[in-house]
Amino acid sequence: MTRTLITNDDGIDAPGLHRLALAAVKAGMDVVVAAPAREASGASASLTAVEDNRRVVVSERQLPDLNGISAYAVAGSPGFITLIATRGAFGEPPVLVLSGINRGANAGYAVLHSGTVGAALTGAANGCRGLAVSLDLLAGGRPLPVGAAVSEGRADESRNWDAAAALAARLLPMLEQSPSATVLNVNVPDLPTAEIRGLRRATLSRFGQVQMAIAEMGAGFVRTTIDETDAELEADSDIALLAERYATITPLCLVSEAAIDLPGLADIFADAREATPAP
Repeated sequence: MTRTLITNDDGIDAPGLHRLALAAVKAGMDVVVAAPAREASGASASLTAVEDNRRVVVSERQLPDLNGISAYAVAGSPGFITLIATRGAFGEPPVLVLSGINRGANAGYAVLHSGTVGAALTGAANGCRGLAVSLDLLAGGRPLPVGAAVSEGRADESRNWDAAAALAARLLPMLEQSPSATVLNVNVPDLPTAEIRGLRRATLSRFGQVQMAIAEMGAGFVRTTIDETDAELEADSDIALLAERYATITPLCLVSEAAIDLPGLADIFADAREATPAP
C-alpha cells in the first residue's frame, strides 16, 4: 500500500479532510492524517508552528468513520506539517500528499497563497507526488474566489464533499504514475456528480472574480476591501471552466529558475565594488 499523508488548511475538524481521508482509505492507501489544529487558510507553503517549551504541540485525534487511522492535530501550518511528515514525524514518510478538500476553489494565480496547494508543493519539494483538491462554492452560477465563500450561509455538511472525494480517488492512479514531484491542482464544482459536466485540463486564470483594494488608510492602519472585477473570463482557464460546471485539473511545478539572460554581471559587480567605501 502507498503511504499517503492527508492534510489541509481548513483544520483537523473540516469535513472535506475527513471525506478525502476516507476516499484514500477505500482506494487502498496506507493513510495517516495530520492537519492544523485550527484553520490556516492563506498560509501558502509557510513553515510556521507554535512551540511549547521548544516543542511543537501534536495531539492524537480520532476522526469520524476513520477507526484505526492515525490522525494528528498539529499546531503548525500545512507546509510545516507536510515537511515534518517527510522527516518521519508521523511514522513512515509519505509517498503521496493529498491536501484538501478545501472549502472554496483554489484557482488562478491565487494558488500562490493557498495553504492547500502549499502543502502539496512542499511535499513535491521533498520527493512526494501531490494532489490538492478544492470544492468550488458557487454564488450566482460563478465561482467565488479563495476564501470569499466563507460568508455564504449554506451548512458545510450539506455540500458535495463526496463528489470531490470520489473524483480525487479516481485520479490516484494517474498521480502515482506521474513523474516524481508532480502536483495536480483539482477544483470541483459544489454539485452532485451527475450535474458536473466533466473533467477538463485547465490553465491558471490570470485573475479572480474579485481583487483586493485599499478602502481606507490612516495613522497606524490600513483597511482593505474586496471589489468585484469586470474582467472577461479567459477561455479554458480554471475559473472559466468552473463557471461552466466543469471540474478542472492543472499540473503545477515547483518554483524554478527563469530562463532569461542576465548580461553584464561582471561589470555590475565591478561597479558595486568601486562604489563601496574602503574600510
